[in-house]
Amino acid sequence: MKIDFANLQLQYQTYKEKIDANLQTILNKSNYILGEEVNILEQELQNFTGAKYAIACSSGTDALLLALMAMDIQPGDEIITTPFTFISTAETITFMKAKPVFIDIESDTFNINANLIEAAITNKTKVIMPVSLFGQPADMYVINSIAKKYNLKVIIDGAQSFGSTYDDKTDSNLGDISTTSFFPAKPLGCYGDGGAVFTNNNDYAEKIKMMRVHGQNKRYHHKYIGMGGRLDTIQAAILLAKLPHYKKELEARQKVAQNYTALLSDSLQTPVIKPKRSSAWAQYTVRVNNRDDIQAKLKNSGIPTAVYYPISLHLQECFKNLNYKKGDFPISEKASNEAMSLPMNSFLTNKEIDYICNYLKSDIIKKNG
Repeated sequence: MKIDFANLQLQYQTYKEKIDANLQTILNKSNYILGEEVNILEQELQNFTGAKYAIACSSGTDALLLALMAMDIQPGDEIITTPFTFISTAETITFMKAKPVFIDIESDTFNINANLIEAAITNKTKVIMPVSLFGQPADMYVINSIAKKYNLKVIIDGAQSFGSTYDDKTDSNLGDISTTSFFPAKPLGCYGDGGAVFTNNNDYAEKIKMMRVHGQNKRYHHKYIGMGGRLDTIQAAILLAKLPHYKKELEARQKVAQNYTALLSDSLQTPVIKPKRSSAWAQYTVRVNNRDDIQAKLKNSGIPTAVYYPISLHLQECFKNLNYKKGDFPISEKASNEAMSLPMNSFLTNKEIDYICNYLKSDIIKKNG
């Protein structure tokens, strides 16, 4: 048996008629940049999340950058975040000439340990930026309480978690600004790069809308230094075809995760979802020893895996100026050596899940793991 990790082709074939029709409409109109489909998508995203404003943009990375720009982050400002995440989280902070201040993670959720944040706050701290890693929000009650106490802002990097919830609120509605990514392999993905920024703040929304078109408040009149951060109309049309099915896909991902956990929890450390939270299950990530050996054996059996993230950000060469060293964030470093993600998509069958789990639990894998 050969397993597909994300199965984007099967998803396309399932929604092919509507996707193709939407694409043909765009081609017929030839309105490729900020066409009316972008406005329609933003309204649908607002309806889905309950956020007052949804601003579509060119990528999840640009969504973070727009959020930081909207908050007028200055050189030398400090942003507290996690070292166990994709580089975009800290990269955008550094792009603004601000300083990422890393906090170690929880060993069970892989998310930032909110209880360690307060000790890292200085008079230069401006923002806390938690990441909803692998699809599950961080401890937003604690994070928002700390932010309120110290008059800080919260930007949520929700690149992997669109549709997840915390205490019945969507992940897109938990921070001063929340962001997401529509990269193809994300739970809700387009067919190129794309993202969105969510906020309930009128001033932030107005500023972000201008900054994604080079700071324009009207054509060729520039109020701010901005960027080319627009979502193209073709990607909006694809997302509009997929969004009506998204709740059903989230339910299917939840069932896949439950099946994995039922079969694997007696042999491996499986994902932990905290009370009053739900995950969008961007990844299903377990911990294993001798990861390289296990991955090779699974690959030989037609089972793809992925590693997020093999080097914590504080040990990346591009952040050496921050003067972190090995051992500074031991839980994150341990996760970097052990975390392995299994195939996750809403089309995985019980037969495929059984096949994957049987190989993971086989004697030869178990001895090495």
